Amino acid sequence: MQSFARVLEQLAFTPSRNAKIAHLVEAFRTMPDPERGYALAAFTGDLALRNVTPSLLRGLVAEETDAELFRLSYEFVGDLAETVALIWPHSGTVADMPLADAVEELAATGKAELPALIARRLTHMTPSQRYAYLKLATGGLRVGVSAQLARTALARFGGIEVTEIEELWHGLAPPYLPLFAWLEGGEKPVSLAAAPFRPVMLSTATNLDDLAEFEPADFTAEWKWDGIRVQAVNDSGTQRLYSRTGEDISRSFPDVIGALNFDGTLDGELLVKRGSGVAPFGDLQKRLGRKKPGKAILESHPAAFRAYDLLFWNGEDWRKRSLVQRQARLRDVVAELGDPRIDLSPPLAFASWEDLAELRANPPDSVVEGVMIKRRGSAYIAGRKRGNWFKWKHDPMLVDAVMLYAQRGHGKRSGYYSDFTFGVWQGDQLVPVGKAYFGFTDAELKELDRFVRNNTTDRFGPVRAVKPELVLEVAFEGLNQSSRHKSGLAMRFPRINRIRTDKPASEAGTLDELKQLL
Repeated sequence: MQSFARVLEQLAFTPSRNAKIAHLVEAFRTMPDPERGYALAAFTGDLALRNVTPSLLRGLVAEETDAELFRLSYEFVGDLAETVALIWPHSGTVADMPLADAVEELAATGKAELPALIARRLTHMTPSQRYAYLKLATGGLRVGVSAQLARTALARFGGIEVTEIEELWHGLAPPYLPLFAWLEGGEKPVSLAAAPFRPVMLSTATNLDDLAEFEPADFTAEWKWDGIRVQAVNDSGTQRLYSRTGEDISRSFPDVIGALNFDGTLDGELLVKRGSGVAPFGDLQKRLGRKKPGKAILESHPAAFRAYDLLFWNGEDWRKRSLVQRQARLRDVVAELGDPRIDLSPPLAFASWEDLAELRANPPDSVVEGVMIKRRGSAYIAGRKRGNWFKWKHDPMLVDAVMLYAQRGHGKRSGYYSDFTFGVWQGDQLVPVGKAYFGFTDAELKELDRFVRNNTTDRFGPVRAVKPELVLEVAFEGLNQSSRHKSGLAMRFPRINRIRTDKPASEAGTLDELKQLL
């Protein structure tokens, strides 16, 4: 556990992506099997240790410490696992429990026995070991390492391309002994995954000026729809639907799975469709994450797959062929399927980039996010290779809003107020319309944190109400109607664009202005 605790601390206090990768590579190099495999599974979210809930930990520590002391400590620290690790009042003989033993014990222990087990283990650990143990148990590491970053570090450790690991990933299981053996010079494992995920091709953001260096005739374009990128697979009767990062979301969309009556792999967009129209992203959000959607939601929010590209067909790999060839075959495939749940993203006709700019400015549907631009001769290459695919999104919407509430962040931000709720005017009242926790620099974070501390008017647990004086320019990608919010609106991807110290709160935006944008 000590080695796992050490790498967690390094990652928590390392902001740089490359430095995080270096720490992971060193951990993979120095930790023995199966410890490093379980550590990797913790980083990628592939450990099934979800019985230890935050409420269980709160109940456990409430029996051992003063409730008010814990409340104040948690409010200051901002991270439950770290707070419990530091405040735990008992200490016994310290024993460095192997990570593999901890994983196996947590997986095998029933819910009723967990509190006593955790209390016993915490007593015989250092604060750093407690922190690592609790992070492991709850599954919420919050150290700035995504599954993709962990696989990137793994590829660097083995001196191979990350796409080679992604091709195998769904056929592997913790503690990944064959994988590490291969990366250290052994034989490459054979993927045992049915309907495997294939690494996706990505685009780069662009604008009219950047496109000037390219010849429009070399490219095709299509609308960028407001859904999520997915990969639809049917491999000898095994059907899967994956997110762009390889997460299996098949159970959430049985209606789409039921339409995958082919042998191949298609790339496309997951949408909610009603008739011939595409519903706003907010409707799709109501389906995401539901492990077993009921009949009512399936009928009210029917999902569909809009195909962009063809990767495999009838056992043949099409990825090295040109986009023109792949899309021609894809048109035939969709026509042959004849299923309304699978359709094509239509191509756009343009002779110049200015023509495309005009189309982008006047989309046929409010759910269109912009345009996708793809080189006609491009192969399907995993990752982001500039010059092949481009994404030209709409400019974000902007509104001036007033900060109303603030909450502490997590991980490296646990010492700062970094989650901000903001509102706009409805008559002479400020109505909350959104919450943002990114978009600002580290220097701006300190400025915002200082404002919160100096202008707090009330406290609600970890949340502080502040004087409604600071104006924030908020950028967001779209708006949806929402019965869950007092304002009746929900923003998509809000972030702090600017801190408007030059603007009085009385000149912030209004709810009517947002409704006009809607």
